Amino acid sequence: MASMKYYTVQPGAGIDGLTLQTGEIPEPGDGQVLVKLHAASLNFRDLMVVRGHYPGVAPGALVPLSDGAGEVVRCGAGSTKFKPGDRVAGIFMQSWLAGPMVDADAASGLGAGLPGVLAQYRVFDEAGLVPVPAHLNFAQAATLPCAGVTAWNALFGLSAVQPGQTVLVLGTGGVSIFALQLAHAAGARVIVTSSSDAKLERARALGAAAIINYSTTPDWAPEVRRLTGGRGVDVVVETGGAGTLAASVAATRRNGAVHMIGVLTMGQIDPISILLGGVLVRGVMVGSRDMFEALNQAVEVAGISPVIDRVFAFDEVKRAYEYLQAAGHMGKVVVTLD
Repeated sequence: MASMKYYTVQPGAGIDGLTLQTGEIPEPGDGQVLVKLHAASLNFRDLMVVRGHYPGVAPGALVPLSDGAGEVVRCGAGSTKFKPGDRVAGIFMQSWLAGPMVDADAASGLGAGLPGVLAQYRVFDEAGLVPVPAHLNFAQAATLPCAGVTAWNALFGLSAVQPGQTVLVLGTGGVSIFALQLAHAAGARVIVTSSSDAKLERARALGAAAIINYSTTPDWAPEVRRLTGGRGVDVVVETGGAGTLAASVAATRRNGAVHMIGVLTMGQIDPISILLGGVLVRGVMVGSRDMFEALNQAVEVAGISPVIDRVFAFDEVKRAYEYLQAAGHMGKVVVTLD
């Protein structure tokens, strides 16, 4: 039998617990396809998994990472959606295909509830895959399943951002950069925050209409208000967590929306500001297959190229995690699996 390489980790074992394994290439069953994975990308969630801080992780060692792209090499009996050679990516939650997320979908997340994609080959149910945009290479396509879909859900999942509206994006990580690119492509005015002037200038080059360095302007909500003529933004893509949520609410117009994604900081918030401002605070947990397919259409039509900060080789996985942990990146960190 042909063999493949893959990584496993015991949640809580940390980055040093990532272990390279060798095993047989699996065979696809009824309605399944075998995918040769060429690239995978990392998310903050993956650091939480190895630290043992992510909820709902299956017991025992698991194959980490949720975001991977590759090509179909073999189809099982009854599989009709794809053919060998098709370029595909796995959806984040394998059971969330359309409509609202239900509780059971949480257990189908790759790299937590189900084995992930840090492997050279993986079998998927064909329903858990989508074709990737034709103009993207495998490394770029591997950035889409979590960060790209999350940004899409925040901007278009509940109500679509409209041309002329203003969107505030916190930071320059994977979700934030996708949100900048997608909102700009939709005709929105985007304000971006970061502690790095160099990153902010890159964000401006990607379409940011205004930038704020939160190191030099720590009380940035009044500055957002000033940039919007006192009105506040229509939408916030909130990646900071509880520590920045109060400022995000303060920067939002009456009846605007804060889409909360990140858990990077801790803190408390007075709910009175949400109540008095009529602000919608909405938790976003990635998105469905339908959302992924809509994202891919937008990426293709707009010609969006995902921003990749650095690419690591398959035997450099621990270095990739450490690089993500250092939090100096802009956009996405990718591992090639060939």
